[in-house]
Amino acid sequence: MVLTSFSQLEALVKGSAEARAMAVAVAADPHTLEAALAARAEGLVRPILVGDKAKILSILSEMGETVPDADIYDAPEEVAACETAVALVREGKADFLMKGKVDTKVILKAVVNKEHGLGVPGAIMSHVTLFEVPAYHKILAPVDGGMVTYPTLEQKKGIIENTVAVLHKLGYDCPKVGVLACAEKPNPKMPETLDAQALAEMNRSGEISGCIVDGPISFDCAIDKSIADFKGYESPIAGDCDVLVAPNIHAGNIMGKMLVCFSGAKMAGFIAGARCPIVLTSRGSSAEEKRMSIILAAAASRPEA
Repeated sequence: MVLTSFSQLEALVKGSAEARAMAVAVAADPHTLEAALAARAEGLVRPILVGDKAKILSILSEMGETVPDADIYDAPEEVAACETAVALVREGKADFLMKGKVDTKVILKAVVNKEHGLGVPGAIMSHVTLFEVPAYHKILAPVDGGMVTYPTLEQKKGIIENTVAVLHKLGYDCPKVGVLACAEKPNPKMPETLDAQALAEMNRSGEISGCIVDGPISFDCAIDKSIADFKGYESPIAGDCDVLVAPNIHAGNIMGKMLVCFSGAKMAGFIAGARCPIVLTSRGSSAEEKRMSIILAAAASRPEA
């Protein structure tokens, strides 16, 4: 299976036996609540709200909405709210986590706490993003534009493994992964090309499994086979990539924002590599982007997938 639209992603979640429980840390935020309640209205998630209860109830009242009292945890302080939301996941009361009106560093501190957090020993956390791009024939996942700043070779391996694991959860059999650079040939003066070559070799040797990895590959060859053919670049993934691995966070971030701003793409994303998906949308994210990120995390959190 390969996703071609976000509507297919929604169908995956709607087809689940029951709504996934989502713990929202510092939930007293109209935009976050709007997205969470929109997903609830469709039967996709059950929001568990953690934060200043009085403020949460006030916002819900203004919105004309209600949430069962048992699904609101009073924790007025940001740190305590984040720790409580993380604890709900650890205790099995929530399936995944969402950041509300709180700095990312505050919630991540609770997530990576060695004793009470959600970290997986030896694993790297990375930002997995999916884009529905009008000009492309299927969903595209450029990574990592939001978490790992200057990934080492080993960290790029982890980014690929996190992203492929998510796609497997969504029903993909063998995702096609292109490791991006500005040229298609390894060049000692361009370390990114050597990393790409090494990652492709790891895939061929079985060290990276469950996918096809190739590179170095330029962006145009990765998404347009006719360009790859013209350049004489032979690859099993040319023009049909599911995943594009950026050389660093700047390239990944710029690529994603250009897809949205210039190509009219829709975006959804979350942090992978922890014990559960963690929805960490930016301050500039629309309510629809937050909603789709919730849906993506809900799909990725399904145990039956």
